Amino acid sequence: MAKMEEKLEALLGPVVEGMGYELADLAFVKEGQNWYLRLYVDQEGGVSLDDCEAISRAVEEVMDEKDPIEQAYFLEVSSPGLDRPLKKDRDFERFRGHLVDLKLYRAQEKRKTFQGELVKKENGRIIIREDGQERSFEEKDVAQVRLAVIL
Repeated sequence: MAKMEEKLEALLGPVVEGMGYELADLAFVKEGQNWYLRLYVDQEGGVSLDDCEAISRAVEEVMDEKDPIEQAYFLEVSSPGLDRPLKKDRDFERFRGHLVDLKLYRAQEKRKTFQGELVKKENGRIIIREDGQERSFEEKDVAQVRLAVIL
């Protein structure tokens, strides 16, 4: 996570969590000529549009007061979605036993994608159970882990 994002997470995490939500992720990115501050929030049972609006208002108040960003930006608050990415250690602990999609930077065994039950993340490795067999991946080789969506 970039230094600005770490600073913003430290500032805004307590605001979001103080309202009873989890700050699942935060991104401060430039797209075209515009900057975006995106907060992905969650709670048991999910978040509604009203929840996102309330969080947005609280965050705007803190951002106006502390003014940590020099340039103009757009604030977006949303749910991380059903296929939420797992990034933090607490995500891997919380979703242990859930079905995940794992993508690698480079192919292993002629594959870059795997799907299986999340067993654990420890000692720099992510372990899933695919077709009854445990597979272990070095964290540095993993591009992304997301909750799998079964339709």
